Amino acid sequence: MSVYLYRWGKFAFRRKWIVLPVWLVLFMLLGGLGAQLKEPMSNDFSMPELPSARANEILDKHFPGASEAFKFEAVTGTYVIQAPEGQKLTDKKNVDEINALITKIGELGIVAKDKPIANPVTEAQEMGCLVDKPDLSKCTSAPLNVLNTTEPNTVATLNVPFTIAKFNDITAENREAAYQVAQAARDNGLTVELSGSIAMEQEQPSGKSELIGMAVALVVMMIAFGAIVASFVPIVTAIIGLGAATSLIFVGTSIIEVPSFTTFLASMIGIALSIDYALFIVSRYKSELAVQDSPEEAAGVALGTAGSAVVFAGLTVIIALGGLSMVGVEFMTFMGLGGAIAAAFAVLTAITLMPALIGAIGKYLFKPKLPLVAKHDTADDTNVSNGTRFARLIAKAPALTLGLSVIVLGLLAAPAAGLQLGLPGDDSLPTTSTVRKAYDVRTEGFGEGSNGVLMVVVDLADVAPGQREPAVNALREKLEGYSGMAYVTEPQLSKDGAGAMLNAVPERGPNNQDTKDLVSEARDAESALAEQFPGMAYGITGTTAIYADVDHVLLSKIVPYLALVAGAAFVLLILVFRSILVPLTAALGFLLSMAATFGATVLIFQEGALGLISDPHPLVSFLPIMLIGLVFGLAMDYQVFLVTRMREEFVHGKSPKEAMISGYHHGARVVASAAIIMISVFGSFILESDPTAKTFGFALAAGVLLDAFIVRMILIPSLLVLMGKWAWWIPAWLDRILPDIDVEGTKLRELQRKPDAVVLDKDPAPVG
Repeated sequence: MSVYLYRWGKFAFRRKWIVLPVWLVLFMLLGGLGAQLKEPMSNDFSMPELPSARANEILDKHFPGASEAFKFEAVTGTYVIQAPEGQKLTDKKNVDEINALITKIGELGIVAKDKPIANPVTEAQEMGCLVDKPDLSKCTSAPLNVLNTTEPNTVATLNVPFTIAKFNDITAENREAAYQVAQAARDNGLTVELSGSIAMEQEQPSGKSELIGMAVALVVMMIAFGAIVASFVPIVTAIIGLGAATSLIFVGTSIIEVPSFTTFLASMIGIALSIDYALFIVSRYKSELAVQDSPEEAAGVALGTAGSAVVFAGLTVIIALGGLSMVGVEFMTFMGLGGAIAAAFAVLTAITLMPALIGAIGKYLFKPKLPLVAKHDTADDTNVSNGTRFARLIAKAPALTLGLSVIVLGLLAAPAAGLQLGLPGDDSLPTTSTVRKAYDVRTEGFGEGSNGVLMVVVDLADVAPGQREPAVNALREKLEGYSGMAYVTEPQLSKDGAGAMLNAVPERGPNNQDTKDLVSEARDAESALAEQFPGMAYGITGTTAIYADVDHVLLSKIVPYLALVAGAAFVLLILVFRSILVPLTAALGFLLSMAATFGATVLIFQEGALGLISDPHPLVSFLPIMLIGLVFGLAMDYQVFLVTRMREEFVHGKSPKEAMISGYHHGARVVASAAIIMISVFGSFILESDPTAKTFGFALAAGVLLDAFIVRMILIPSLLVLMGKWAWWIPAWLDRILPDIDVEGTKLRELQRKPDAVVLDKDPAPVG
């Protein structure tokens, strides 16, 4: 591979005015197609064969059309109304305001005309609930908080039937109209907030995070290169690579529904990898300029060595992200593929566009120089850099540095034992959004559990008619007896009498682990009730049940996914390093950094430590698998970039300890710079308003910080010194059957020594 990349690097450097226009045409073509074909993205986190789907089947059987509200693409809307302080919604003035609001809502073109909307106060009155001591069995389902012991009759809910078919069909105008229709009621003293999918905005990257990440990257590269012009080259490749990848994803939205978070992920991966890969190649080019005969030759060697490492580092990221399709969860498959596309374009721009840009800029690449930085150039083997000093320190006491790094990672990993997961719900949205305000008002009026009602649907078709009512009552009594259950509403029978529906309201919210445990307990009781009432079956759905099901599915996929990705990457690293122990220690080090990353994320976002966030919440359910895939790929990047240089020095005759120090000298600054760039790019997403983007940004930044600076730059070098020559051992039989991919460029050096090859690679001399 190194030979092919070497030849391409020289060609692209020499024929830059062919390569650059080709990339420009490709970029403009993809950008134009993406802009023309882009369709709205989906917020569908549904999964096939969830236990909650059983309830939908029973609903469709006995309550036709009722299951539509529980589909992720369904358009729902609920106005949550609160009386002015010191007043009640039952006051005549407020009843009139609600009637006026209902009239205005009915006039909206997106509201169904055939389904009249009832005033929640009137409805509660008709149910007989507006008395001093309302009947608990009848009034639990009232849309007015009549059962509130401190401030009854102050909060109400108003469910509105919208005619919009799918979530993706909601326009900004629809959302604005649905919210603004209640402005008159607000002006007259009522608090009216809107929840449901009609009020959910599709968050897209604001662009601020990318700009901040690139700004930090620019400063870091100025320090890494000791020059200004060279610092802009990776930024250019990052913009082009990310733009092309994002445009391709937008083209895909015209064919299939793509999850909205895909663009966040692609932005994170695309910017960070594009800059990092370009950084590695430009750094190697700078080193080769000092020893090669010409800039063209230096570009060829840089691409043949660092470019080979980029290809295999990129493959580990693509394997990790592409492997998400093996999890069997559709939205994660698309998110993983989106990230893999961004990683692929990062590799492509680094090995095809980069040498052409270097050739176009020519002698101005490393000008003007920054004197204070340039004099500490790691390309000079005689220069004793800070990296060299630190490597010598590790070499003197490898057991001590190994032990300290393990202790630090272990302490950070401890909070991970309390990990809680949940899907991003209303409670995780910014406190300024109307959906979050509606959640808080509903919690204040009806209790936290009202935001995560369990819908229990009973199939009584095979139960004797005389036993149907006792069966439903027994189920209700069983559910009410569970710890953590607030109350269960009176059963609603279907028209055919063979089905029933109950709402079980837990004490805690939908993302609370106690509530999710309650779902499992309620489902486990089915077999016992079926023995008592033969033929009885029931299912549980609703936000809480779906969240619990998704958590269970995703957690069950972590181990097989990790095994798949680690196994594939292990084989790939054996090819790169031609060693058994180096890939093994790389994987074990990753497990430590991963555990520490989870611990740090739990500490900050779930437990609210250090006061960095005002609203602690469970981590998003798909974060563990996504984080494993992303950080594993990036961790192997640093392993490849740092340790391949150490192997290169070992292959060329240095002792294991000297090879580690020399490889550290050449690679530490560039790996540290790459890690800082990654951290700044990922960390900048904490500034986004979307809570999922915040959590992902922090977790990825923490993962890179811990893995790059503790595992790859302390733990692994310590192990290499302790293992000595055994680090590079490989069974002879395995060495014979493995293809020689030559990442360290041995064949490339042989090619350079052949005069014929050099002559053939040059332009023909002019004739005449």
